[in-house]
Amino acid sequence: MRKTDATIRIAKRELEGHFYEPRTGLPGVLFIHGWNGSQDRDAERSRAISRLGCVCLTFDMRGHGLTQSERPKVTRTDNLEDICAAYDKLVTHPSVDASCILVVASSYGAYLSTFLTAVRPVKWLAMRVPALYSDDDWDQPKDAIDREDLRLYRSTEVPLMSNRALKHCQHFGGDVLIVESEKDERIPHPTIASYLASFKRACSITHRIIEGADHSLSRLESRRVYDEILVRWIKEMVLAAR
Repeated sequence: MRKTDATIRIAKRELEGHFYEPRTGLPGVLFIHGWNGSQDRDAERSRAISRLGCVCLTFDMRGHGLTQSERPKVTRTDNLEDICAAYDKLVTHPSVDASCILVVASSYGAYLSTFLTAVRPVKWLAMRVPALYSDDDWDQPKDAIDREDLRLYRSTEVPLMSNRALKHCQHFGGDVLIVESEKDERIPHPTIASYLASFKRACSITHRIIEGADHSLSRLESRRVYDEILVRWIKEMVLAAR
């Protein structure tokens, strides 16, 4: 496994990222962290998955890592641009088969990954505790969204046609993994149910619940279980397709 730096250019900014790659690799794996997260949390997972024969790219979205000072002004449009730029960086890697792209995303990143599937080819989509947001405040800075309104929005199942992210899910035709945390204090089950109901054209849907886990997987055992779930699913889906 080899780790190399990757600079992702978006407008006049540069985002820091890293490639994790085996000697030879065909599937490309894009990791998308959540709000207040970072690419550091996916480093070990990237190393493990690269050993399966995949080229992995982690990166810090705008408002995180080296650009954390920009956070108060960052919108969902900004971060979606970042994700698209990272995707484009991944598919230019000489070892990556652009038709075999897997996205592994958490929380806010998982939410934005649904928009990525509408503008870039994605074959496999792994979503851990996917967040959900109203379309109404799309242009507001992410940090300015009212948390109580957000809690209420996620507390009941959201109708498919009332949310853009769920509409994008409806059109996704690849394989999907959704991992839920049993004790999630931010993403309640109705939000997970909204996502599960929206993937009407998916080739397959795998849903797993990590017993006793909170949103951030603060317990070592919860992180271990998630890693096992993710690697097992990747072996079944990605490696079997090679």
